[in-house]
Amino acid sequence: MNTARIAVLAIAVGAGGIAAYLASGSSEAPAPAQPVVQMQTVDILVAKVDIGLGQSVKPDDLQWQAWPASTASNFISRASKADAIKEITGSIARSPFIAGEPIRDQKLVKADGSGFMAAILPQGYRAVSTEISPETGAGGFILPNDRVDVLLTKRDKSPDGKSPDVAVSEVILSNIRVLAIDQAPKEKEGSSALVGRTVTLELKPEQTEMLARSRQSGSLSLALRSIADIKTDEKPQELTDKRGENVNVVRYGVASQQTMQK
Repeated sequence: MNTARIAVLAIAVGAGGIAAYLASGSSEAPAPAQPVVQMQTVDILVAKVDIGLGQSVKPDDLQWQAWPASTASNFISRASKADAIKEITGSIARSPFIAGEPIRDQKLVKADGSGFMAAILPQGYRAVSTEISPETGAGGFILPNDRVDVLLTKRDKSPDGKSPDVAVSEVILSNIRVLAIDQAPKEKEGSSALVGRTVTLELKPEQTEMLARSRQSGSLSLALRSIADIKTDEKPQELTDKRGENVNVVRYGVASQQTMQK
């Protein structure tokens, strides 16, 4: 091999080595791999299917599901209550559950042989029924678990017997929970209207007395409350008995005071 070829080959090899060195020096070192943070989870009890108001819970309605441990303190976990499905079976839902919703003891009650209505009533309350019609029941759009105001309408006779009677209305009960329409404790197949002849209300003992008296003195009607006005922790307004108090009555532009009879 002549000298010229050896020189060219040496230059080519040297240039290639220099290029390789420069390329390796200009490239950035790969970033270190970030460690994968594994979220800690626990198994909690959830509704496998929708569970309606007043429905008896079956084993097939429940399942264990992984849940972030940081938000599972208020729910039933497999670690703390492994036999929860067996213990809860037969309980009655005091409020509806949707599929995937965590099960909470506060929304369940053991019937212990009683009817479902007695089971879903909170302590200290009574279930009282009264007659309604489409005209007095908001056209049938009041559904179980809604809240309503109860109005009493009665007619006062004219003192002179010649003028027309005067109709007087007042709210006697406010923010009352509807337990059932007729004998239906829940909506029928997602219906947005449920027409019935009887409504069952959740009342305190003193409110049941007021309702019974009012039925004898006039006609009752229900006013549906907006869902925006309802808070889950809001308690029904305390009953105020107005009998024996002076009230202003306006007839034909003339105001007068009357005392409500006891």
